Amino acid sequence: MIVTARDTPVDFEFTAQTQSSREVEIRARVDGFLDKRTYIEGQTVKTGQTMFLMDPKPFEAALQTAKGELAQQQARLTVARRNLARVRPLAAQNALSQKDLDDAVGNEQQAAAAVISAQGQVQSAQLNLGYTTIKSPLNGLASYARQQDGSYVTATAAGLLTYVYQLDPMWVNFSISENELLRYQDQIRAGKLRFPPNSEFVVTVVLADGSEFPERGRISFSNPAFSTETGTFLVRAVLGNPKGLLRPGQFVRARVSGATRPDAILIPQRAVLQGARSHYVWVLDNESKAHQRVVEVGDWNGENWFITDGLKSGERVVVDGAIRVAPNAPLKIVGTLASTETAGKTVVEQANATGAAAPIEGKPANAKASSGAAQ
Repeated sequence: MIVTARDTPVDFEFTAQTQSSREVEIRARVDGFLDKRTYIEGQTVKTGQTMFLMDPKPFEAALQTAKGELAQQQARLTVARRNLARVRPLAAQNALSQKDLDDAVGNEQQAAAAVISAQGQVQSAQLNLGYTTIKSPLNGLASYARQQDGSYVTATAAGLLTYVYQLDPMWVNFSISENELLRYQDQIRAGKLRFPPNSEFVVTVVLADGSEFPERGRISFSNPAFSTETGTFLVRAVLGNPKGLLRPGQFVRARVSGATRPDAILIPQRAVLQGARSHYVWVLDNESKAHQRVVEVGDWNGENWFITDGLKSGERVVVDGAIRVAPNAPLKIVGTLASTETAGKTVVEQANATGAAAPIEGKPANAKASSGAAQ
């Protein structure tokens, strides 16, 4: 293969877990007995849909009492205002003392304040009565009921009734280790890695069976601090989930695309051999003689390997048959790969018994080298 340096897109994969973009606890807001569950567990619920009904009778009675108290205070306010209306002109004629006028004004103000307090009691009782009908605050998937019909529930931590999970959009959380992040930063400074403008990465979710989720997402949040417990950096991607195929808590693979390695050298992995102390490849000179060259390998890219040091554009390397090559041995070249894009599906030429070349399509390159042919 003739080595060619070119800008090469790279993907990063991380173990990730899905999370509902809104996970709401459905709780009792008043103390009382649970009359009925009105939704089907595990099914989708709509915003405003009734999920639980509590016994309303005690709250209806409390509301009635509050309304009665309000009526009493309103009657007292009416009497106080009429009394003030009679006292005010008499005081102006000095028929009553200033103290009588002050008392009448104070009584009227106290009665007005009592009415406001009674109105608040009525509103509170109405709210409590409304809380006996527990509704979903969003569209989502309802969990199983934590309390059964007839249970006594309280407006405390023990008053949890169920959860509702919003499925669209869905969050995908993954973590980047401190070492990984520092390595990326070093490569960017060295010009070996380039991120997209404004870090607008595209995130693809790979499911447990290896299939790709059809919707694509984008990174929406990155934690400004590392976790002191794990030493990792939390990143969150958001993507559409209109059909609800993704569920909260799934373990998936997050493939982050958009980065590029400028002027990268990429060769098939089978061209790289492992020596006693380092990796090496066989490089051909102008006379088609092989010379061992130590190389520094980087990340994987499919079935290929990034070579960070040791090769330059225009050089020829042995791809297949490299294990049989001997130093300075002349090789018979029976095929040349144009690029790594065709490394796995190129037309391979094998020498026949008479020395002629016959094409074999659709097979990975696999030619004999040292005493015969190399590719």
